Amino acid sequence: MSAGPSRARLPLPALIAVTIGALIMLTPLLWTLLLSFKSNADLMRDSGEAFNAPYTLENYRAIFGSQVTRWLLNSLIVSLGTTAGVLILCSLAGYGFARLEFPFRRTLFVFVLLGLAIPEQAVILPRHQFFADLGLHNSYIGLMLPGLTGSFGVFFMTQYFRAIPRDLDEAAMLDGASRFTLFWKVLLPLTIPAQATLGVFTFLAAWNDYWWPLISATTSDRFTLTVGLASAQMNYAQTSGLGFLMAQAVFASIPILIVYIIFQKQIVRAMAGTAAR
Repeated sequence: MSAGPSRARLPLPALIAVTIGALIMLTPLLWTLLLSFKSNADLMRDSGEAFNAPYTLENYRAIFGSQVTRWLLNSLIVSLGTTAGVLILCSLAGYGFARLEFPFRRTLFVFVLLGLAIPEQAVILPRHQFFADLGLHNSYIGLMLPGLTGSFGVFFMTQYFRAIPRDLDEAAMLDGASRFTLFWKVLLPLTIPAQATLGVFTFLAAWNDYWWPLISATTSDRFTLTVGLASAQMNYAQTSGLGFLMAQAVFASIPILIVYIIFQKQIVRAMAGTAAR
């Protein structure tokens, strides 16, 4: 009885090189983690104290009595709202461009692709004025709306819908399915890996966005984590302490780690293009 094909293994030199590279990339993260468990008084004397006991959770306890929890809530609301909006709009747009025939379809899709070539900084002034005229600054809607206009999501979902065989459309239509039923019950479930990938990318982009929240959110109760941590570092680095700032950085990275752990399989499947098989 055949034991089956054996898994290919990396040569020893390549394995050593990959391990060294991983350790180099992890070094700043480990350093941040060590600093977050040290008291601010110890770090004020010497940052090398990070390697010496004792360690403390006081920096993490202090987070829950600060504005960081408010900034975390703001980031969650904005990131989740943006992600949900992008998945809904891009799925509908991708289905329309890939499966429907309507006037100027190709022309509109070219405009979508042109959006990939326009940097955000090129439209920041008219966007700021437009949002100011509508009174949307310092609001969750104002923070989320720019993220809903990403051209990449429309392009990504369009290509994914195009990869699904059209035989499924014909079979569903012969069974009396409407266009919405075809989209909702037949095609959309096949795009779950792609939606997971797009959702993760969108969530990360919204979570890490600094440029637009810095412009739109001018009051501390509407700061996202990126803006809030930057303001804390600029204004309170000496009074709050290095350990407290590092604890905030670790605390802010936890949701991102959770997202990667939950959706890693879907991301691999989507990038491998297995959903349409």
